[in-house]
Amino acid sequence: MSSDALPAFAAKPSSSLTPRDFARAWWRVLNGHAPMLSIEITRECPLNCPGCYAYGDSHLGGETTLRDLSDFRGDALVEGVLELVRRHRPLHVSLVGGEPMIRHRELDRILPALDEMGVFTMVVTSGVIAIPQHWMRMRRLRVAVSVDGLPEHHDERRKPATYERILKNIEGRRVNIHWVITRPMLTRASYLEQYSEFWNARAEVDHIWVSLYSPQMNEQSTERLTQEDRKLVADLLPPLRHRFPKLLMSEGVARAFVKPPESPEDCLFSKMSTNYSADLRTHVEPCVFGGTPDCSQCGCAISSVLHWVDREVKILGFLKMGDLVRTSLRVGLAANKLRGNSTLPNRWQAGRRFYGGKPPLVQIQPREQDGASGCSS
Repeated sequence: MSSDALPAFAAKPSSSLTPRDFARAWWRVLNGHAPMLSIEITRECPLNCPGCYAYGDSHLGGETTLRDLSDFRGDALVEGVLELVRRHRPLHVSLVGGEPMIRHRELDRILPALDEMGVFTMVVTSGVIAIPQHWMRMRRLRVAVSVDGLPEHHDERRKPATYERILKNIEGRRVNIHWVITRPMLTRASYLEQYSEFWNARAEVDHIWVSLYSPQMNEQSTERLTQEDRKLVADLLPPLRHRFPKLLMSEGVARAFVKPPESPEDCLFSKMSTNYSADLRTHVEPCVFGGTPDCSQCGCAISSVLHWVDREVKILGFLKMGDLVRTSLRVGLAANKLRGNSTLPNRWQAGRRFYGGKPPLVQIQPREQDGASGCSS
């Protein structure tokens, strides 16, 4: 099937969040629940990408790693994920990994259940495995495909999830493209334009959203951007959205790239999401990156959007949105204390730090006892 001839059910993008959904999210915060949930549904991945935070030694606090955890398959994974959703009652769930599509058979059962529950869900994949076409019928599902640069960079970093394979695996589907900008991409003046032009022209693509490479503390790598690089990206990207409307990049988000939150306590996203690793018990803290992220160099797309909303978006003429959110967080914290059975992340508590903290409830199982799962679709 040609990418220009999408099936009828894929011709319309999945429905977006409505004002009613945002009201629900606010009500959840007031009642002491984080509106977002992120779950690493598997420790397995056929890729070996440089700079992948999920497999970093410090991702889970330094005493264990993602590959050391036991993970789940079959009924145990399906019921485990749904139990977490029922417990936390989020508005939005992100299913990540590892490579979540390795568990595509389990996702075939999880995703319809979440859709029936009215939960917005995003599956974040490398595109190494074909996306089932029947998933496109689910109105509250988004699939985000990570494509880190043009083929000259992406295919080397993410093989076997090459451009050729991705284009085959998304044909006839609807996806978002997630682009993490690294320093080597800024050596050619036209690079950002070429990337935006290529993916904007693809019929399968709904939106292109952008992150900057986010390092850990004291990390020295070729991917890490300098402050001058960040300013260059902030100058170049917003004008491109007028030519390539699928590119999601505003002036406000670009400013947040240049001056991100200074710490987890200053980051709305870290307060809005509860994050679990592959054993469905270990928490990922202080945010989805885990470990000791260098917040002064954060380029997370969602964090940047919320930081812009926090600092610049006003309501009632003078009250900033961030003031309303922080007041709501304090109300939610008080509500949880009154109930005494909180599902609220500890990071909501003022002054609570997670750098170097021990992850709770770590479940260790030798890899040779688990058995390997193939990634064929």
